[in-house]
Amino acid sequence: MPAVALASAVPRSLLSSSLRRVALASSSPIAVRPIRASFGAVQTISPFAVRTMASAIPKIKVKNPVVELDGDEMTRIIWQSIKDKFIYPYLDIDLKYYDLGLEYRDETNDQVTIDAAEAIKKYQVGVKCATITPDEARVEEFKLKQMWLSPNGTIRNALGGTVFREPIVIPRIPRLVPGWKKPIIIGRHAFGDQYRAKDAVLPGPGKLSMVYTPEGGEPQEIEVYQFKNGGGVAQTQYNTDESITGFAHASFKLALDKGLPLYMSTKNTILKKYDGRFKDIFQEIYDTQYKPEFEAKKIWYEHRLIDDMVAQMIKSSGGYVMALKNYDGDVQSDIVAQGFGSLGLMTSVLITPDGKSFESEAAHGTVTRHYREHQKGNETSTNPIASIFAWTRGLIQRGKLDDQPEVVSFAESLEQACIDTVDVDGIMTKDLALACGKTGREDYVTTTEYLDAVERRMKNTLKQKL
Repeated sequence: MPAVALASAVPRSLLSSSLRRVALASSSPIAVRPIRASFGAVQTISPFAVRTMASAIPKIKVKNPVVELDGDEMTRIIWQSIKDKFIYPYLDIDLKYYDLGLEYRDETNDQVTIDAAEAIKKYQVGVKCATITPDEARVEEFKLKQMWLSPNGTIRNALGGTVFREPIVIPRIPRLVPGWKKPIIIGRHAFGDQYRAKDAVLPGPGKLSMVYTPEGGEPQEIEVYQFKNGGGVAQTQYNTDESITGFAHASFKLALDKGLPLYMSTKNTILKKYDGRFKDIFQEIYDTQYKPEFEAKKIWYEHRLIDDMVAQMIKSSGGYVMALKNYDGDVQSDIVAQGFGSLGLMTSVLITPDGKSFESEAAHGTVTRHYREHQKGNETSTNPIASIFAWTRGLIQRGKLDDQPEVVSFAESLEQACIDTVDVDGIMTKDLALACGKTGREDYVTTTEYLDAVERRMKNTLKQKL
């Protein structure tokens, strides 16, 4: 039975989580795989459970659709539970569903990922569950037709956006960099440089040069190095003005939205032309388009050398956005994540230069090890906070675009409930307990128990607002 027919024939609220089918936004209906929503032996989540308190709270009508991208393994199960507990009971929302689970990507020859990216372009906001990027072992495990590309990379290339990672700061959770009190947001220019470079091992003496041939012009040779005593290695990399310009606009827009200063860092003292181009483009765009808005918000933009910025980052208390080239952003985003305590407390958003497309997801993977335990029927204590924030950040963007402050307020209340459950109530999953130096079984709860605690806080918060 086609997904569209089933979704229209049976009310969404009456479908169990193991049988749920949702209509896709693509031209041809694609069925989704059944999933389970239990976390081992402790408790089973069921959408048939009576939610008298939730039903007493009027649902918020979300004006425009949100594109939902489902994922894999443990995060897929948590994703469904988040919908059952925090989305369906409180929001009247049209979710355009795409199943990006690895098996279904394989079945559709990854067309579902392309369709999902097009849907985000159309509806402007997407929320994404963590997905598997297959390696050789996964190809064998799932008997895949081929080693499919990263869905994140496919979507990023289709949208042309910039990835920004931001920590979720919970005061109770110790930070490896104790002085970091406020978020540090890392914007990574995920295009070009080393990641699209051509490199080679040179076997012996010889001349290395680059050749640029202008369209309709004569070749221009740039001599790089004369190898005399044996060979060596060489690399050629590039970037484009168009991509750097898009990166700049996305960075300035995010800084304005967050009300935080923006620092752009390069090594232009060494790479005078290459990194100098990044510096010059950012400065020109700031001076001609964004400076008055920054000054009105009492924030600023500044270029700093990358080594100086890294040292300043460790000394600072946080509270700013860093726009970094591809490699620097790759490295620094992981440093910031660990410095704030856990990858499980890191959000990731993709924003296009024009601000018209937005996709949010957790920064971590599919938590395979916990999924294996779940498959055995054992209890699991997987941190769902970043997955919840993937939903809330998407809803906040939807609310802002549609001028619906009630949607923004709901999402912010859910975020605060997640934080307060840990910070005030001391209820947390195993990873956070370990970060606090606690190792006993009594020091942490299962995923289900944590979600239940957040749900209790959320209900109380919403009742107080009525």
